[in-house]
Amino acid sequence: MTAARPVAILGGVRIPFCRQNTAYADVGNLGMSVRTLGALVEKFGLHGQQLGEVAMGAVIKHSSDWNLGREAALSSGLSPLTPGITLQRACGTSLDTLIYIGNKIALGQIEAGIGGGSDTTSDVPIVYGKKLRARLLAANRAKTTGDKIKALTRGFKFSELKPEFPGVAEPRTGKSMGEHCEDMAKEWNISREDQDALAVASHKKLAAAYERGFFSDLVVPFRGVDRDNNLRPDTSVEKLATLKPAFDKTSGRGTLTAGNSTPLTDGASAALLASDEWARAHGHEPLAYLRDSQVAAVDFVHGEGLLMAPTVAVAELLKRNNLTLQDFDIYEIHEAFAAQVLCTLRAWESADYCRNRLGLDAPLGSIDPAKMNPLGSSLAAGHPFAATGARIVATVAKELKERGGGRALVSICTAGGMGVVAIVER
Repeated sequence: MTAARPVAILGGVRIPFCRQNTAYADVGNLGMSVRTLGALVEKFGLHGQQLGEVAMGAVIKHSSDWNLGREAALSSGLSPLTPGITLQRACGTSLDTLIYIGNKIALGQIEAGIGGGSDTTSDVPIVYGKKLRARLLAANRAKTTGDKIKALTRGFKFSELKPEFPGVAEPRTGKSMGEHCEDMAKEWNISREDQDALAVASHKKLAAAYERGFFSDLVVPFRGVDRDNNLRPDTSVEKLATLKPAFDKTSGRGTLTAGNSTPLTDGASAALLASDEWARAHGHEPLAYLRDSQVAAVDFVHGEGLLMAPTVAVAELLKRNNLTLQDFDIYEIHEAFAAQVLCTLRAWESADYCRNRLGLDAPLGSIDPAKMNPLGSSLAAGHPFAATGARIVATVAKELKERGGGRALVSICTAGGMGVVAIVER
């Protein structure tokens, strides 16, 4: 097998992330993906060029989006000879697409490719119930008009017309991600005040980054929107304190609210990766490099916290790279919920957890809060599930370029009790 080559991150773009049922209410995954890929093609002068692969993904998608990666590539301005693939791993999707593209580059299978993702919680697939679907399929199989009518009408009940909406609960527990995170917050004694403070900080930092122009070449206008419409630079701990619990509404101990949890969001993002040779040949300077990645899972069905898998993945990644948790200049920890971030940090500081769950002799320790999500994260920007990973990678690569170098840890929790993490360096 070919020895691994460096994987250069040349940059990325995204459309502004928008709250559910606002600016992108009538735009599906394909439309958002095409706008984003088209902007990336424009940014890097890729019109008509053939790349090794485009990998896109979406968590909530219609059955017609089964070939989303290829269809988006065909409408992006790239050569139609560019292959496309559709991947999905819940909230880690677009970090996974970049890892997929990066691994192909590292092995010499391709020279350049794009990874990204989109998600809509506005244009969701609504399907017929099982009984009506069975009836329609039976009518389709019937040979004569009479038999078709019989299949459609015999024993019909109006209750069959009740539609089914996309599930929001974990199939194996019946609990939503927010409910699972409430359990984690109670287990780790995460206070409402600390969660609200983290959320406010995220908004303030993201607003400051917009004001100084950091996102001028990363966020492209779409549908009359030029910045994330979930951003609330005037929010405060006092304002968030007035919100009621969103998931545990009855026990009196609920701490997760609409203010310290990510909203349902629409959006898309993408990033361009390449070999050094391809970057030089096409006149592009790498912003940073995708050095390594790791995926892990936890047994949330039997008691582990649903969103704790990044703690495991990070420990495995550090061990393989002979690094400590403190060997990073930036920590981009996806803010699915403020509580999730705080549980993760507390677990790494816990001697018991690190010994009993991670198999370590000592705790991984604490990190410098000033280095965590320095430009804000999902609590402020929003979280279109499959778009978050590429947003973070493009952002942190530019951060490292701006700093003149350094090392970043990217960490994303996902539904299904998984975590996807990566190291980005310059």
